[in-house]
Amino acid sequence: MQPLGPDLPHTHPRPVHWLATATALAAVVAGAAVFQPSDAKATTDTPTTAAAPGAGTPGAPGVKAPDPTTADYPVDCGPETVDVTDRASGDLDGDGRPETVAVVRCHSATGTPPSGMYVLAQPDGKGKGEAGRPRIVATFLDPKERMSVTDFALRGTKVSATLLGYSSQQVPRCCPDLQRKVNWQWQDGKFVLKALPVAGSV
Repeated sequence: MQPLGPDLPHTHPRPVHWLATATALAAVVAGAAVFQPSDAKATTDTPTTAAAPGAGTPGAPGVKAPDPTTADYPVDCGPETVDVTDRASGDLDGDGRPETVAVVRCHSATGTPPSGMYVLAQPDGKGKGEAGRPRIVATFLDPKERMSVTDFALRGTKVSATLLGYSSQQVPRCCPDLQRKVNWQWQDGKFVLKALPVAGSV
């Protein structure tokens, strides 16, 4: 598998790799810049350790993390269901209330459907008929970007993952041939995406 960037383990990088990397990451950065928790404080002065799903978080006794299996995701799966493939909870924005980061994709018995990654907060009670559902307050990765997520982790307030993509339409959807490690962290009132350097790059 080839990383999203100049360090390709078996071949030299081709222009298409640079183009795919720039396009995919630019789209993700744009999404991360637009969406942010509307009720979150712009501070991370008190990082916390990720809590187990449904558990409370330090500084907010009795406050449960949003349950990702009850959220309504903006993912079009047709007749199939949305699977939550990974999750982690913690106080990402330092407001004393836990959020949950969920990695989801459409259910499929074969192939690798693209992933979505969303930050969930507890319902605000304002939505009609949706009062019990967690709110999606940030989109880290939209399935429309046609990428998959692996190595997902939440450490303190930093969310990290490896994004897997494709260098061309000819690459089978089961076998992504591009990858790039990224992380997101709350800074100055929004989630900021950082693409990590690939091994061997300057």
